[in-house]
Amino acid sequence: SLVNMGFSEDEANRAIIRCGADADICVLVDSVSASRVAEDCHSRNLSDHQVTDRCFNSFGGRKKARLMEESRKKRKRYGGGGQGNRPSLDGSDEESMPLPNPMVGFNLPGYSGSSVTRMLSKLDTGPPFFYYENVARAPKGEWAKISRNLFDIQPEFVDSLHLCAAARKRGYIHNLPIENRSPLLPLPPKTIFEAFPHYKKWWPSWDTRTHLNCLQTCVASAKLTDRIQRALVSSSNPPPKSVQKDVMDECKKWNLIWVGKNKVAPLEPHEMELLLGFPRDHTRGVGKTQRYKSLGNSFQVDTVAYHLSVLRRMFPNGVRVLSLFTGIGGGEVALHKLGIHMRVVISVEIGEASKKIFRSWWDQTQTGTLIEIDDVKSLTNDRVASFISQFGGFDLVIGGSPCNNLAGSNRHHRDGLEGKHSALFYDYVRILNFVKSTMAGRRM
Repeated sequence: SLVNMGFSEDEANRAIIRCGADADICVLVDSVSASRVAEDCHSRNLSDHQVTDRCFNSFGGRKKARLMEESRKKRKRYGGGGQGNRPSLDGSDEESMPLPNPMVGFNLPGYSGSSVTRMLSKLDTGPPFFYYENVARAPKGEWAKISRNLFDIQPEFVDSLHLCAAARKRGYIHNLPIENRSPLLPLPPKTIFEAFPHYKKWWPSWDTRTHLNCLQTCVASAKLTDRIQRALVSSSNPPPKSVQKDVMDECKKWNLIWVGKNKVAPLEPHEMELLLGFPRDHTRGVGKTQRYKSLGNSFQVDTVAYHLSVLRRMFPNGVRVLSLFTGIGGGEVALHKLGIHMRVVISVEIGEASKKIFRSWWDQTQTGTLIEIDDVKSLTNDRVASFISQFGGFDLVIGGSPCNNLAGSNRHHRDGLEGKHSALFYDYVRILNFVKSTMAGRRM
């Protein structure tokens, strides 16, 4: 159908690879048109930063308008009208990007569904490779913005419950190959009882959970757990359906586990470390509140390691990493577990507790060079250029900017990428574009 509409076989194949064979025809048409606009911008020798800022806004207005009109006519002719999973061409950020169900990304180990293949344009491929993460359930239109600013690459949405015993719905945009991935071994426990078998004796039959929900930055209060215990003690066995429902609502919300008869409690920090793939006591050495906060904001290591596993064969002598919003080092722990030596890491992290945790882990496990920078705002283009000159460039730019204004639980300040904290995403884009353009210039 796409070829009959006047597109080349190559364009049609790339659109199908990007959007999936089941995508609506209008989605495929928009994908081809978006690629044409991007290629037109690049053909005019704009820098990556200029392409990001201008391709979908003001540059090439006449050609973009013509492509948009062609797209509209072809969609009408072929009956396409549904919403697609690609960012819109007209610059509108209101178009939603539906989350897949199940949320298994392009492929996952042991998943029986069909794997996805994709083809990136030559301009999008690495090195440098980049890897960006944030919450999947962002406000409407935000992932379209993120994708548009990261070379229109389709997000890979993954819920970590397919890899471990806790849910963690995240979107990842990267230019890594997706073939020949391999999981960390041994595989992590995939159910609550596999992770914590000693709690099974206290688990009531009416609590049918097999996985925990997404781990948060704070935990339930003692007042709440005491109230639950009193309600159960004063009830029959099993308790009435209404009591069961109230208790289960709180257990699911706060990831409470059964530690005694009628007794629930929050996860301990070392239990969260296990679920997130960190070594035991990784966060030990700071206050308990800070441990919960830093873990709640971290990567799920096994998920990230699965994506990064393709780097093992590509960089047998190690990698040079620019780590933005390092946190407690989820990306670096993943690389370490994969056996990938980090020759140098430029770590950018503002949180003192997170920096202390990461530095302690680095000193105990690594032999490469670590350079720490406090604030992404202070990482100017000149400083990046000096690091590229000093170390010969970067092999991987990795990070997940703050989700404070994107997360669903933050109702009062859910301002998306324009919010005070989540707007730091644009610093990730700025720095990545500068690294790509500078390294491209050095290769010429």
